[in-house]
Amino acid sequence: MTPDTDLDFTEEEIQRYSRHILLPELGGSGQAALRRARVLIIGAGGLGSPLLLYLAAAGVGTIGLVDDDQVDLSNLQRQIAHTTDRLGQDKTASAATAARAINPLINVEQHRLRLDEATAPDLIPRYDIVCDGSDNFKTRYLVADACVAARRTLVSAAVLRFEGQLSVFKPHSHSGGPCYRCLYPEAPPPGFAPSCAEAGVLGAVTGVMGAMQASETVKEITGIGESLSGRLLLWDALATRFRMIRLARDPACPVCSAA
Repeated sequence: MTPDTDLDFTEEEIQRYSRHILLPELGGSGQAALRRARVLIIGAGGLGSPLLLYLAAAGVGTIGLVDDDQVDLSNLQRQIAHTTDRLGQDKTASAATAARAINPLINVEQHRLRLDEATAPDLIPRYDIVCDGSDNFKTRYLVADACVAARRTLVSAAVLRFEGQLSVFKPHSHSGGPCYRCLYPEAPPPGFAPSCAEAGVLGAVTGVMGAMQASETVKEITGIGESLSGRLLLWDALATRFRMIRLARDPACPVCSAA
C-alpha cells in the first residue's frame, strides 16, 4: 500500500499506538496506513475473535464483520470476542461490542449474513484485505474465488483439533503467487473432512492462528517484512512443531490464470 504522509495523530492516538510507532519498521507512516485500511473478516468465531481484537487494538480504521450466527455457550471455549452475558446475541453485534471496548477510535461494520454467490462479489471489493476464518469449505472457496475476481489479498487460516494452517493469497500482486485453488483445486467430498463441531478443536489453537492471521494482515497493510504469499505455514500444537511448505502457482488454474 502507498505510504501515508498525513501523520496528524491526536495525543490519544500517539499514546495508544506508541509501541507501534516506536518500531522503526512500522513508525508513524505504518500506523497511518493501518488507520486508513479497510479489512473484512469472514466469521466472528474461533479465528475471527482474536483476529478482530488484535486488528482493533492495532488501529485498523475500518473492520467489516461477516457472520449470520448467534453466540452459543459452546462457542465460549475458544471464541474470545464473546462473553457469557451476550449469549443469544448476533455474533457480529457481540464481536463489535468487544472491538469497540478495546478501541473506540475504529469503525466496525456489521454484515449479518452468510456469504453466497450474490453477496460476495458485492461485499468483498469494498475492502482492501479479506481475512477468512470461516469453518466450511463452501465459504472458503467462495471467498477465495471472489478475492481473485476483485483483486483483493486474502489472508486465510484454518484449524482442526490440535493443528492449524495459514497462508496469504494475492495472485494479482506484482510478485504473483498462487491462489487458494492452486493449493486446493476442489473441495473434498462431503464427509471426507470433519468439522470442528464433529472432531473438536483446542481453544488455544484458534487463538494462536487468529493472532498470526492478524500479524500477517498488519504486514500486508504496511508492507513490512516478508509476505507469506507462496508459502503455507502448518502448526502442530501437540508436537510444538511448525513447518513451512513452498507453494507454486498453477499455470492452468481455472481461477487465477485467467485473472
